[in-house]
Amino acid sequence: MRYDDFAVLSFDCYGTLIDWDSGLVAALGPWRSRCGAAPDEDALLSAFAKHETAVQQARPDLPYPGVLAAVLRAIGEDFGTPATADECAAFGASVGRWPPFPDTVPALQGLARKYRLCILSNVDRTSFERSAERLEVAFDAVFTAQDIGAYKPDPRAFRVMLDALAGDGIPAAAVLHVAQSLYHDHAPAQAAGLRSVWIDRRPGGGAAPKAAARYDARFETLAEFAAAAL
Repeated sequence: MRYDDFAVLSFDCYGTLIDWDSGLVAALGPWRSRCGAAPDEDALLSAFAKHETAVQQARPDLPYPGVLAAVLRAIGEDFGTPATADECAAFGASVGRWPPFPDTVPALQGLARKYRLCILSNVDRTSFERSAERLEVAFDAVFTAQDIGAYKPDPRAFRVMLDALAGDGIPAAAVLHVAQSLYHDHAPAQAAGLRSVWIDRRPGGGAAPKAAARYDARFETLAEFAAAAL
């Protein structure tokens, strides 16, 4: 794959640029501390992934803070410690505090000198705006689930992004999608005709639903990808 063939890099944000696992686990800390037998991190992440997928499929119109609140209520039922309304609201509002991976900011700043950068994310506008302050780079376009009215892997997400880029004269062949989740990103990206790069932040594991997805290149960090693409 020749990276010089691409003009635009479209990124998933959470799990790819933002440290999803540590941010999520930290945000669940107040509820988790009340559990008599607190679930370990892998069990917590697996429960989260299961319920998040169910809520997003059932309520594609629900803004992401509401998704998080509903997921915590379901997790609380799973583990026998019902979450309070305050815990659910605080969890829903926590996304902007989740940290970037250590390599994210320098990699993005380097890539921005060569490519247009876009975000295609399963969150709401307000949550992403708070995260964007931590990413320290200007994105040329941002597409959120709130804008689209659907959550990835719904094909509408990629269709909306590609239609908008096409309106700016950028064909799909000039767009490279960069993401961690095979289920949420690579399967629908490839179905939309995009080439993609897998940032495999959790080699051999991960709690997201499994998917038989294709991708064109694999790196374990964004820094490794940036070194290859620049």
